[in-house]
Amino acid sequence: MKLKSKQLDQLDVNLTRWMASNGILLLRLSIGFIFVWYGFLKFFPQVSSAESLATETIEILSFGWIGGRGAMFILATWETLIGLGLLSGLLMRETLLLLFLQMAGTLTPLFLFPEQTFDFFPWVPTLEGQYIFKNLVIIAAGIVIGATVRGGKLVPENKTNN
Repeated sequence: MKLKSKQLDQLDVNLTRWMASNGILLLRLSIGFIFVWYGFLKFFPQVSSAESLATETIEILSFGWIGGRGAMFILATWETLIGLGLLSGLLMRETLLLLFLQMAGTLTPLFLFPEQTFDFFPWVPTLEGQYIFKNLVIIAAGIVIGATVRGGKLVPENKTNN
């Protein structure tokens, strides 16, 4: 059965409205789930693939005051709190502040440890480097979520008359 142009247009309108109505919630929940999962893993020694790089980074950023398991405990707690904030939708401004501070920290190994994050600087990231670069999507998601903390919403269609 072939769908007619009018039916396809209506399907497109319905899908676009559904995405606008549910997109921010799904984005918030999916990013929240990732933070809870990855944060929770960091509570257990030798479980997180980011442990070594994260502890080295935190040690340098804290001028040696925080290192080892203490760094991982702080990071695990921080990430888990971000995740719980995103999942619950509570204290979004504070949650997003924690998210953006944490994201700034996660990008620093690219500059502090280029030998660990690149096979050939700056074009060929290692697996660790790729792990870090995926955070650009999380930063963008945080910006989109942040645009709605004052009640903003996605608009499914242009309402202006041209």
